[in-house]
Amino acid sequence: MTSLDGVQTPKTRQMPPNKTALVAALDIGTSKIACLIARLKPCPPSDALRGRTHAVELIGLSHIQSRGVKAGAVVDLNECEQAVRQAVALAERMAKVRVESVLLSVSAGRLQGDMVEASSELRGGAVTPADMSRVISAGMHHATPRGRTVLHVLPATYSLDGVKGVRDPSGMVARHFGIDMNVITADATAAKNLMLVVERCHLNVEAMACAPYASGLAVLTDDEADLGAAVVEMGAGTTTIATYSAGQCVHASGFAVGGQHVTMDLARGLGACIADAERIKTLYGTVLTGGSDAREVMSVPTVGGHDGDAPQIVSRATIANIVKQRVEEIFEMVRDRLADSPFAAEPRARVVLTGGASQLTGIPDLASRILGREVRIGRPLGFGRLPNEAKSASFAVPTGLLVYPQFAHLEHVEPRHTRQLMTGTNGYFGKVGRWLREGF
Repeated sequence: MTSLDGVQTPKTRQMPPNKTALVAALDIGTSKIACLIARLKPCPPSDALRGRTHAVELIGLSHIQSRGVKAGAVVDLNECEQAVRQAVALAERMAKVRVESVLLSVSAGRLQGDMVEASSELRGGAVTPADMSRVISAGMHHATPRGRTVLHVLPATYSLDGVKGVRDPSGMVARHFGIDMNVITADATAAKNLMLVVERCHLNVEAMACAPYASGLAVLTDDEADLGAAVVEMGAGTTTIATYSAGQCVHASGFAVGGQHVTMDLARGLGACIADAERIKTLYGTVLTGGSDAREVMSVPTVGGHDGDAPQIVSRATIANIVKQRVEEIFEMVRDRLADSPFAAEPRARVVLTGGASQLTGIPDLASRILGREVRIGRPLGFGRLPNEAKSASFAVPTGLLVYPQFAHLEHVEPRHTRQLMTGTNGYFGKVGRWLREGF
């Protein structure tokens, strides 16, 4: 059994502002498993990234081909466990530390974020932290259907006696207290199986974070979050979305279509094996077509072909058309979900694309045409010197997990689901992400 036995996944406490700590991030995806180990050091405030209290120094990184995962969910425990063990071991070897627990991303389980209103009459006249916690907890439990688990509870705004827009009501006097909050949930089964894989590797799960929310922490500037933005994490098996308004994450959603579906379309359309189709997508995948594409051709081995069989000849235009049709479908699904979110009320808000599938040539222009918004590719911000492989949009989720402990105080957490980070190292092996459990 996993330690996920309640309505909410494990969460971190606020990170001490003047302490140095080691953290490990684990992103279990459909196509790759990435493990990053970093040292968080206190740093002065930044105008562009106001919420950052610590600088991230990456000391260990690994990424390997994923096994036992489909659409972000575990489908083979043993295969996934072996892959996670290998990824963590490689990162440990590079960082020269021993990982005891990790921050874990979640992209499966039909992610859904909804704005929930909760209110209560005040007992003592002034708003206390106990009043805030009581109202938020009641709203969270009311908004969580059976079979779902809460990943994040993000308070957006408060109201006092009907006056909305209050940012911090602590100590203020009123008779009626209300709150608007974004409750992000996922299927409990998907979250439990991800935790089970990690715990079978003799690791603790420090906290679980929604993949597009983690991406937003890595790639969005404060101005973008304030003016409104949507982060679209385009993974291999899933596409997930987090929308921001007035600096707050106000909605999340996702669906099980991603870059791997482009690969399968190419394999079927070209009659090629999946490995060849993936290589063709990586090297030549584009959604742009030109006049010369029909004349540029390449040879593609056929499925099950023998050494003496002649390869088939296909044009670049054929490849581009297959890729474009699937990518258009993905962005049309994104458009429908954005239309049902608060993002629709932000006419100047932009879209930021992350994930491996966002690196296909011509993606921003196609997305901008379908979504009717300004679109850019998001890459990790404010991380100093990163290895080249970690600078791309495909590493937005694991790098965002490294930033996540600095923003833990913005969330509501049920007391028995909180853990406190122990800082410092012990001898040659750093105690990465060790947590004290409180009745958990």
